[in-house]
Amino acid sequence: MWAMSRAVKRAFKYRFYPSPEQAAELARTFGCVRLVYNLALAARTEAWTLRQERVNYNATSAMLTAWKKTEELAFLNEVSSVPLQQALRHLQVAYMNFFAKRAKYPTFKSKKKSRKSAEYTTSAFRYRDGRLTLAKMDQPLDIVWSRPLPDGATPSTVTVSQDAAGRWLVSLLCDDVIEQVPASGSVGIDAGLDSLLTLSTGEKVANPKHERRDRARLARAQRNLSKKEKGSANRAKARLKVARVHARITDRRRDHLHKLTTRLVRENQTIVIEDLTVRNMVKNHTLARAISDAAWRQFRTMLEYKADWYGREVIAVDRWYPSSKLCSACGALADKMPLNVRTWTCRCGTVHDRDVNAARNILAAGLAVSACGAGVRPQRESSRTGRPAVKQEPPGVTQGIPVL
Repeated sequence: MWAMSRAVKRAFKYRFYPSPEQAAELARTFGCVRLVYNLALAARTEAWTLRQERVNYNATSAMLTAWKKTEELAFLNEVSSVPLQQALRHLQVAYMNFFAKRAKYPTFKSKKKSRKSAEYTTSAFRYRDGRLTLAKMDQPLDIVWSRPLPDGATPSTVTVSQDAAGRWLVSLLCDDVIEQVPASGSVGIDAGLDSLLTLSTGEKVANPKHERRDRARLARAQRNLSKKEKGSANRAKARLKVARVHARITDRRRDHLHKLTTRLVRENQTIVIEDLTVRNMVKNHTLARAISDAAWRQFRTMLEYKADWYGREVIAVDRWYPSSKLCSACGALADKMPLNVRTWTCRCGTVHDRDVNAARNILAAGLAVSACGAGVRPQRESSRTGRPAVKQEPPGVTQGIPVL
């Protein structure tokens, strides 16, 4: 069997334990990064609102130089200049995403709510013999190397952050080589709540329900937090306990999704999923908590970038495709299919498991799209006649594809 390799940029995240001096230096850096970002955002907003003037990154970089020379902002010279410049670059990217209609208008960073992070490029850190030393620091960071970096890899960017639970994290962006071993399988995936995923092969992946497992502990911590006086030290301690419960849930969920998506990508060349609008689905207050815990959007994001790494194809079927109501055996379309119906019998006599049938229909629709560009959104005429909206292919096209 032959294999190809592909060079990709990959981030490796580790936990570290800073000394008191390093923690103080990083805290100052986080504050200065937030301040520079907010000042630049205010300047760009004011320039456009009052004078219809566009301010780019070069102009804000010149502003930063001027700010450092003032008496009020002279403390900006005490931290490394690289994270401050990177903050201006991040603001530029935020504006580019806004003008491209990929995101909303940039907002100011909050001291309490925004993520605490600072990005260092190669000129602001030293990495030698597995020891990472940041600018303005004398000693290397005490990093817990839970897994090794790729052989001979040298970080191009280092991002230091502190999460809400108080954990210090460092992310190293390195060049990595992904072995692209060919795979011949194809699978359709139906996302759900009883089972997290149902595959067209009939396999059902159980839903771990990470949030439900810690719901009692989370509720107890939140009740304890609500009883503390605002601004007190005890309230800060209670808030930290709540954040640690949330971090535990998030870590378990992320770990499970990483293992699941890696397995699916390695085993299959073509993966077909539904194009779900999770943002609209969580408006259902009865299911919002369970949908959020399932993390379908995070699953799709991981699946897509890993498929790109391994040279796989991910096809998203239109959200209006009637995968649950369509018989995968004869193609007949049922009139109604309430959520409480988990098994149903088609008029052709085939007994269907609702989720397995949906996964098989999703796979068939995705393969049709891949083969001849068929649309998968049901048309009104096809809905009335009870036939699927997927373009019918000549017999030779689907030769070798197993009958579902």
